[in-house]
Amino acid sequence: MLLATIVMALREIARNTMRSLLTILGVVIGVGAVIALVTIGDGATQKVTASLESLGNNLLLISPHPDSRFVNTSNASKPFTEADAAAIAREITGLEHVAPTASRSMQVLTGN
Repeated sequence: MLLATIVMALREIARNTMRSLLTILGVVIGVGAVIALVTIGDGATQKVTASLESLGNNLLLISPHPDSRFVNTSNASKPFTEADAAAIAREITGLEHVAPTASRSMQVLTGN
């Protein structure tokens, strides 16, 4: 019975060659697309993980700016001062270093 089924399947594949080739092509493209997307996702995950690990596992960043998604920002917060950095270093035990930084985002145009 198994042999008869295999013979019948091969006969139908030979009879509908174009349909069989297009079906094989669709399966190959579908499997290739899934493999490509999984590979891209794994690569992106590894890149983000490496970026976070480069910061170190004992780093704490403190910012005076609240996250506008969760906090009412109608009264804007003031940036930290050097006195604030000194107070953090003095008041929080277990810190080895405090390194105040400054950053600003802006749009830069050139030419026209």
